[in-house]
Amino acid sequence: MTTKPSFWQRIGVQDWFLSNNGNAASASLKHLTPNVVYKYIIEKFEQSMSELSFAERIVFYHEYIICLNVDDYREFMDNKKGILGLIAQESVKSFYEILNQKVAQGKKAEPSSNKWVFRFVSHPDYKPGDIGFIGKLLPDSNQKEENLRVTFIPRQTGMAQTFDINNDVLKDFIFYSEGYYEIPYVDNLKYEQKTKSTAESTLIARFETTIPDRAYAGQKLEFLMKVTDITVSGNEETREGSAIFKIPSEWVNTPHLKIRYNDAEDKFYLASFGEKTIVNENLIERSDITGPKWTELPLNSRIILNGIIGVNIFKS
Repeated sequence: MTTKPSFWQRIGVQDWFLSNNGNAASASLKHLTPNVVYKYIIEKFEQSMSELSFAERIVFYHEYIICLNVDDYREFMDNKKGILGLIAQESVKSFYEILNQKVAQGKKAEPSSNKWVFRFVSHPDYKPGDIGFIGKLLPDSNQKEENLRVTFIPRQTGMAQTFDINNDVLKDFIFYSEGYYEIPYVDNLKYEQKTKSTAESTLIARFETTIPDRAYAGQKLEFLMKVTDITVSGNEETREGSAIFKIPSEWVNTPHLKIRYNDAEDKFYLASFGEKTIVNENLIERSDITGPKWTELPLNSRIILNGIIGVNIFKS
C-alpha cells in the first residue's frame, strides 16, 4: 500500500519541519494563543514592507492567509468564537501605527488595494502549534500567480523558514467562510511631518511679470499671493503689504486690478479698474472700484495691462 506524501514532502521541505522523533516534537510543542497569532501577523506585515518597498515608497501585503493546525483552528472557532475577527481588527490598527511611523520619516505609504483581507485556514499536515503564512499584494487578484511566497514556523525549531510554492498546492488547504475577514482600507495616515513651512503652506498663487521700462530691462518681477484678496497697482501706489502687488510702471493704473481667491470653489476672480485689461485675449469690462464686476480668472492665464504689461498667474 502506497502512503500518500504529505504537503511538506511534496514541496520538498519535510526534513526542515517535521521530526520523526515524536518525543522531541512533543517537548518543543508550543500552545497557540491569540497573542502569538497577533504578533505573528504584525511580524509578517513588517517583513512584507522590508521585502516589497523601494525608493521612498512603502509597499505591503493586503491579504494575509494564516495557516493553522485543524484542531487549533477549531479551538479558536469553537471555544474562542470571534477572537480571530478581533485579531484581524487589532492587526490593522497596528498596521496604521507602523505606517504612520514610516510617513513621519518622509516615506510614501500608498496602498495597492482598497481593503485588508484575512483568511484563517487549516491544513491536515500542520501539527498542533504550527503556524504558517501566505501574503498577497492584491486580494482576490485575477492575475495568475505561478508561485507564492510562504513562511512557516515549525513547532520543532520555532525558527521561520521562507520558500516558494506552486499556486496549485493551495488546493490542500481548507478554507472556511467563518475564517474570512475583510476590512476596508481607510487612508488615515498623518502627513504633518511632510508639510511645508507655514510661509509656504499659505501660498495661494504666484504672479510673474516683465516690465518694459529701461530700469527693469530683462528682469522679471514675482509676487506671491498669500491672502485671498490682492490689489494690482502701478508706480503711484503708496500702500504696502501682502495684499498689494505693485508693478513700478507708468503703464499700470493705480489701482488697476483686484484679484480674489474663492476657497470654497477653488477659483480665482478678477475685477478691472484700469484703462484696459485683456485676459487670454478677451477684453475685461472696466468697473468702478466701489462696485467691482468679477470675472473668473483661469489658472495659467495671461493678463495684459494697457496693451503693454503682461502678467501670468500660476497656482502654488
